[in-house]
Amino acid sequence: MKDDTQKEIIKELMFFSSETRKKSSMRFFKTNKGEYGEGDLFRGVSVPDQRAIAKKHHEKANKETIESLLDSEFHEDRLTAIFILTHKYNGSFKKGNPMEWVDLYLAKIDRINNWDLVDSSAYSILGKWLEDKDRSILYELAKDSSMWRNRIAIVTTKHFIKKNDCKDVLLLSKLLLHHPHDLIHKATGWMLREAWQVNPEVIHDFLKKHVANMPRTMLRYTIEKMSEQDRKRYMAKK
Repeated sequence: MKDDTQKEIIKELMFFSSETRKKSSMRFFKTNKGEYGEGDLFRGVSVPDQRAIAKKHHEKANKETIESLLDSEFHEDRLTAIFILTHKYNGSFKKGNPMEWVDLYLAKIDRINNWDLVDSSAYSILGKWLEDKDRSILYELAKDSSMWRNRIAIVTTKHFIKKNDCKDVLLLSKLLLHHPHDLIHKATGWMLREAWQVNPEVIHDFLKKHVANMPRTMLRYTIEKMSEQDRKRYMAKK
């Protein structure tokens, strides 16, 4: 049964929906048969509108509201739930008791099932939580059969990278070198690029060891902001 807050959120999402944006989102998020987003449904709501709705309702939304939205077949409902969950987590983190929201995130991890849902939550919730804790869960997620769990593992490291802690991004990137999917190549290259920006030396060392075995997309993302000379040098080794 939908609670009143969930009903209000869905009503507002439907108000801001657009048939044109719906069709565009279905193409952008690859919802056709055999594509990574196969079967995902869209209302056609912009991300800024979803963020605004989440900000408006996050204080009165409860655990059940978030769970119900995450269980929705509509992509925007799930992403709005992620935005609300992030508000909840950050508020509780400041008070020193965010575990309830971490538990909810992990309990509903299978509903974080597209790259924007992952990228909007992994480092800001799981990364922030794991900063001073054992991180073995990331290696379990990286080895899982689910591509989205794999992406959660690597994108979570963005929080650590901001603290100039690159150990996990290097280890996880090595684990994901031979991943079959382009979306993991992109995410891993993105995180290696983020690490290069705070600690260039460790990334150059990583590339010296692994450049020949890196998927081309992963390498391109990694070296994107390097000098033209370095980019040409690494691409020549592929």
